[in-house]
Amino acid sequence: MIVTPSLHPVQLVREIWKPLTVLFVWDVIVTVAWFMFPFHAPELPITLFGSALALFLGFRSNSAYQRWWEGRGLWGLMINASRNLSRAARNFMPDPEAAEMKRRIVMRQIAYVNALRCQLRRQTPDGEVIRLLPQGEADLALARVNVANGILDGTGRRIDEARRTGWIDTIQQAQMERVLVDIANAQGGMERLKNTPLPNQYRFFPTLFTHIFCVLLPITLVEPLGFATPLGSTLAGLMFLSVLAIGDDLVDPFANTVHDLPLNAMCRTIEIDLLQSIGEAPPPAITPDPHGVLW
Repeated sequence: MIVTPSLHPVQLVREIWKPLTVLFVWDVIVTVAWFMFPFHAPELPITLFGSALALFLGFRSNSAYQRWWEGRGLWGLMINASRNLSRAARNFMPDPEAAEMKRRIVMRQIAYVNALRCQLRRQTPDGEVIRLLPQGEADLALARVNVANGILDGTGRRIDEARRTGWIDTIQQAQMERVLVDIANAQGGMERLKNTPLPNQYRFFPTLFTHIFCVLLPITLVEPLGFATPLGSTLAGLMFLSVLAIGDDLVDPFANTVHDLPLNAMCRTIEIDLLQSIGEAPPPAITPDPHGVLW
């Protein structure tokens, strides 16, 4: 996620330079053709067309942002639920008998959020997942199709083991299980966002109409602007192409690009909070890179 106050112009150009270059070349071709072979451009309702297109792109961008913000809200719930789980394990289980069990539950939750991060980004579980679990437990979880869910199931079994050992009672077990349900519900919401794209109409027609608008734009502007047509048409097209790119950037909040949610940083936040809750030294927080991007 870009956390700098303003978007650097180089970043904007990098996003849309290909269609913008094609548009500029087309503008030049239309301008040269008009001067070499003067013609009267037809009266196209370009203003009406542009207004309708702006509304269409606005609806699409709003829908994409709603998906992005819902993803951030679900990760906020995940952070809170992780803290609640750690606090319950710390407060319910006695010291020193259950100290190792508390640590195992905390480490499993940290491994869980990192496994979920990898799944949402379509990556294989990385070292952050494997290093936090004992070898046998890591192999068992990695054998599951849904690795994160496998780790969460194992956490539930550890809680049941603590109840059978007598470290917690059934009421405390039920309270911790409710936290696991909240975690599972948040994961289900994230998987729904990841696996359900915007309807095809929201993806195809805005792109088609924007390109048609950019093709017609220099034809309607060449008579009043003359030699300035490539500049004026390209600047106008830049605005519409930028809004189109915004929708593409926000539609998948877990795609691991500079515009998406900083899952690495949020997983590190959970790790810091949970390790501190059991009295262990946490790693440093993740900070933005030199380009102002928080991963």
